[in-house]
Parts: sequence; structure tokens; C-alpha cells
Amino acid sequence: MAYDAIETPFGKTDKILGGCATYIGLAASQFHTDCALVSVIGEDFDKNHKQLLLDRGIDLTGVETIKGGKTFFWSGKYHNDLNTRTTLDTQLNVLTQFRPVVPQHFKDASFVLLGNLDPSLQLEVLNQMESKDRLVILDTMNFWIADYREKLDEVIARVDVLSINDEEARMLTEEHSLVAAAKKLHQMGPKYVIIKKGEHGALLFYHEHVFCAPALPLEEVFDPTGAGDSFIGGFAGYLAQRKSTAVADMKSAIIFGAALASFTVQEFGTTALENLSTPALNRRLNAFKSLTEFEIELQ
Repeated sequence: MAYDAIETPFGKTDKILGGCATYIGLAASQFHTDCALVSVIGEDFDKNHKQLLLDRGIDLTGVETIKGGKTFFWSGKYHNDLNTRTTLDTQLNVLTQFRPVVPQHFKDASFVLLGNLDPSLQLEVLNQMESKDRLVILDTMNFWIADYREKLDEVIARVDVLSINDEEARMLTEEHSLVAAAKKLHQMGPKYVIIKKGEHGALLFYHEHVFCAPALPLEEVFDPTGAGDSFIGGFAGYLAQRKSTAVADMKSAIIFGAALASFTVQEFGTTALENLSTPALNRRLNAFKSLTEFEIELQ
């Protein structure tokens, strides 16, 4: 849970709501499931933002407020292609004191999503979980791969689903082919590997099986911040609603996640997720479906 200040070729913002837990929570709240966040904030965290999450049915008993502290802040500028960005300012603030505590009533959760954060903190959360019958999903990024590899490998070995982008998959495995990279990632522990390809969709690998999900061509993209978090939050939320870990449901979960991410990038920050309606989401899902519907006569 954080605050961001973002600049893109289409405009800029002052301090706005952000953070991977926030995007994940708002995406998961689109589904009929119990959702709790484990995070840390400072006393400067706007009570209206806290109420926004509570109004979505998100349990915040695992969110610690540090007295006198300031919430994590990041400022960045995206370049013309929106795939590269420059970090202008990072203020860790209360994150330096964060020791995650999972609420007792969520220690038996069937679905555990470890958001993009320090692998040591991800392990602390995982070690508190009591249920043996659970699906653990991990999201990470190049920063942790480069500087925290040993600890990250510990986490990867204990998860069921790994979600990373194509650059990170190659970085982790030193393989250029994403198929070869997925095979190496399977060997590290995860049964399922999701490799995101930005505007080119996402791939789900399950042993020798591969599912390719499209990306929706968008006329306007304003802000890519939080797209990956919205994607994996929607993925987890859908599976939790279905109470399923079947591969068929994972395929649908990826489409739901991609649809939610496609809304996120069309407005700054969390605005699109805050205002998203079920009819609008259904229309977007139908648009995804139409991308891959075709008839063919085999010879």
C-alpha cells in the first residue's frame, strides 16, 4: 500500500493511491470471495482511501499503521513507449519497519498471493500460513531477481504459481526461448508458470501444456503502473471465487486478469478499478473472447 506520483507522455499526477497490495485488493474485490491484505501504512494514509478498500469488502486487520510514520512513496516517469521508465524518487518510509502479521482468521486461506515485495517478507508471510491445502501464487520483478536472488529462490521453491514478465523469465533462467525458460522455472518448484508479455498477452505453462492469452488492443494507454498487480489480483480472485485450481479455470483466470489490467492502464493509478462496474467488465471479457473466436476447416 503506497502513494505514487506518475508522469507519462499523456500527463502527470501529484500524489495518488498506489501500491501492489492496493491494486491486487481492488482487482480481487471484483469477485465473490473473502480477501484480506497484509501490509503497512503510515499515519499519513488518507482515511478515505482506507474506507475505499473497506467498502469493497477487503479485510484490513492485517494492515499495520505505524504511529508517526509515512507511507511508502514512489515517483516515476514513463517514456514514450510506456515500456521503460525512470524512477525519480523512492521513499521506503514505514516499509523499513514492516514485519507482516497474517490475521488469525486468514491463516488457513486456500489462496495465498505473495505480492511484489522483498522475498524475505514474502517468506515471513508464507511461514505463518497454516493450511496445507492451498495454492500459493508469487509475483516478483527484476529488482529482486538481481539483488536478492538467493532468498528469492527459496520463495520460488515453495510456490505453486510463478508470475513474471518475459524479461524477468530470461533473467532468472538465462534462456532466450520462453519455452526453455518455463521448463527451467518448473524445475525450480512452481507447477504453473505465467509469463506476461505486456501488449502481446500472456503465456501459461503447465508441464508440456501451453495456453496463450491475447492482449486487448487499446487505442489509448495512459498509465501502465499497477497493470501486473491488477492482472495477478484478478487471476487469484477468480480462482478463489471458483474455489478451483483446475487448469481450465486458470485459463479463464488469466483472461479475467488481463481484462482487469486493460482497464487499469486506461486511467492514472487505481481510478479505473475504483469505478469499474460488472457490466463494463463483462463487455471487456466478451471483447477478449472475440479476439480468438474463429472457424477453420481442416484439410
